[in-house]
Amino acid sequence: MKNRLALISVLALAACSSPPPPQNFAPLDYSYLRPFTFKVANISVVNSYVPGPDEAQLNANNPAPPAPALLAMLNHRMQPSGQPGNGTVTVQAASITEGGGNLNGQMTVDINLTSADGRSTGFAEASVTASAPVPDGDNNSPDMQAALYQMTKKLMDAINVQLPYQITHNIPTWVDWTNPQGGAFSTGTGGASGAIQATPLTGPPGSSVTTTTTTGAPGAPVPQAGMPVPLTPATTVPAPPTGNLVPPGYPGAPTTLTPPQ
Repeated sequence: MKNRLALISVLALAACSSPPPPQNFAPLDYSYLRPFTFKVANISVVNSYVPGPDEAQLNANNPAPPAPALLAMLNHRMQPSGQPGNGTVTVQAASITEGGGNLNGQMTVDINLTSADGRSTGFAEASVTASAPVPDGDNNSPDMQAALYQMTKKLMDAINVQLPYQITHNIPTWVDWTNPQGGAFSTGTGGASGAIQATPLTGPPGSSVTTTTTTGAPGAPVPQAGMPVPLTPATTVPAPPTGNLVPPGYPGAPTTLTPPQ
């Protein structure tokens, strides 16, 4: 009897100390978002960001490292129309670092376009940041893996809003809006295969969005979390193709006029 009780106690302790089952993380897929078709013959997507040693360790434990997720989205959404000219889309930053008790993420993407004769150029840059508290446990813990995955998702959701905004405000004449692939103001939040959802330009919780503009619309307004995006009066933007879902505040969004009482 005593031996049986001792065996039961050992089995109970073993059950209590067993690690939790591994979590399943869905791949971050943005293939349901419509591409932007630029008036160039070729577009190259390159990654110029090199992570540091500490960051590389976090990436190794991240179920969805930021650079591969961003590159896959850009290769899908940045498309050439076949017209003369060349384009380069460069990932300047795709990082998640740890500091000050937080996970800090950043994504920055540059778009450079050049006509065949080199006389016309276009440039746009989108940059987003996000932060979240570091969970308890070491870098290999399930909680840390979940936090890193969520950080990548926050950054991807934000860049899928900020990038169309910068394209429309800085290089709208380089977009072939009549192409069936066209350009869409859809974000990476939610949605299923074949479905396109549009949301107001709002940063995810704990994130901030910053913008750098060099040409096209100097002083263009920067979208803030929770606020609609105003249009710059001096900027003329072609309307997106019929059927696009346009978030409130974007060019082409329906406007409701309230008659005076």
